[in-house]
Amino acid sequence: MLKQQEIRADFDSKTITVYQAYNKKIALPAIKNNRFEAPFSFTRMTWIKPSYLWLMERSNWGTKSNQEYILGIKIKRDCWEKALAMGVLTDPDKTVYKSGLEWEEKFKQAKVHIQWDPERSLKGGKLQNRTIQVGISRFLIEEYNNDWIEEIVDVTPLTKKINQLLKEGKYKEAKRLIPKERVYNLPALIAKNIAIR
Repeated sequence: MLKQQEIRADFDSKTITVYQAYNKKIALPAIKNNRFEAPFSFTRMTWIKPSYLWLMERSNWGTKSNQEYILGIKIKRDCWEKALAMGVLTDPDKTVYKSGLEWEEKFKQAKVHIQWDPERSLKGGKLQNRTIQVGISRFLIEEYNNDWIEEIVDVTPLTKKINQLLKEGKYKEAKRLIPKERVYNLPALIAKNIAIR
């Protein structure tokens, strides 16, 4: 049985893949250099998501304006876990915070925001279980860009292929191409603090 909130991701012993969608001016240099550069913004929060299908719903399979390129960003697992350990939820979850005031104080100072959203099906429908979004604040973006990223992979061609199969009603073929995501287990304290349940 799926947990209500859990991290499912494509990962190996060293890295975890998170997804972002960008326009050509940001995406192409990033793919080439395995790093982001201007016009990527280093002064605002950037959100990374380990759920491929969640980003597909958000970007409409890479067809929304300024979201035409889908990037799979492989980041070091220890950096991912460091971010989660620093994370503060975007709402005052009573299982994590003693009071709204405690949450508010922590949220104001947070360098990492954690948000849980309904996971999506292949057809874009909302599922019962929730998936994580991690917001990296401007205080950590340089570190994220320079130290956390191992590789930036262009998954735009794969995305276009899957989307075409879906348009043709070939759901089984499309499903086979979806990146394989499995439960990512965390140390108990981090899991508790970000409301994995």
